[in-house]
Amino acid sequence: MSGRLIVLEGLDGSGKATQASRLSDALRALGYPVRALSFPDYGSDSSALVRMYLRGDFGTEAGAVSPWAASLFFTVDRCAGMLRDWGSFYAKGGILIADRYTTSNAVHQCCKLPQSEWDDYLGWLFELEYRRLGLPKPDLVLYLRLPPDEAERLVGSRYHGDEGKKDIHERDESYLRTARTAAEYCAEKCGWTAVDCLRDGSLRPIDDIHAELMRLTLPVLGTPEDYTEFCS
Repeated sequence: MSGRLIVLEGLDGSGKATQASRLSDALRALGYPVRALSFPDYGSDSSALVRMYLRGDFGTEAGAVSPWAASLFFTVDRCAGMLRDWGSFYAKGGILIADRYTTSNAVHQCCKLPQSEWDDYLGWLFELEYRRLGLPKPDLVLYLRLPPDEAERLVGSRYHGDEGKKDIHERDESYLRTARTAAEYCAEKCGWTAVDCLRDGSLRPIDDIHAELMRLTLPVLGTPEDYTEFCS
C-alpha cells in the first residue's frame, strides 16, 4: 500500500505553511501517521541550486532562467528528499502533508511562458516528475486562493518592509499577478480544490480555514487503523 499525499498550494502569503502545520498536527492527534514536508528543503544540500536561483545568482529577473531549467532545480530537490528521507514512509502507507510541491513549479514556471504553451509545459513537468522519476502524485491539492493585492501586502508584512529579504519572485509584482492567473488555470485544469482565504473582502480566521481544510482532507484518507500495519 502506498501512502497519501496532500499538498497545500497558493500564492506567497496565502498561509500555506501555517495551514500545513495545523493540518498535520490535527491529523496526527486523530491517530493518523503523518509527516509534514516543505518544499524547497532549504535545510538540505539538494536545494543549493534553488537557493542560488531565488536569490538571483543566475539573474535578478525570474525570467532569466528558462522554465525547464528552473523546474529541474526544484525537481532534483524533491527527488533527493524522496530517495533520502520520506519515500520509505510514504511507501509503507504514511500520510504526507506538503507545503508546496510539483504544483508550485506548475504555477511559477508557467508564468514565464505564453498561455498557449502552458499545457505543453504542464504535460512535460508531470511526465518528468510523476512517471519518469516516480515522485508520488498528490491525492488532493488544496489551493489557497488569495487576490494578488492581498498576497503582496502579506508578503511585505512578513519582511517588515525590507525589500532585500524578498526572493526574485516576491520582488516582481507583475510576476505575482501572472502567478495568480497561472494558479487559477492550473487549479481548473488539474482538478485542485480551491479554498477562498477572503470572505466579504476580509481575511478569514486561521481556525475557519483550517476547519474547511480538515473537512476536505478527511474523506481522502482511510480510518487511522487502516494505516497501523504499514507505519509500525
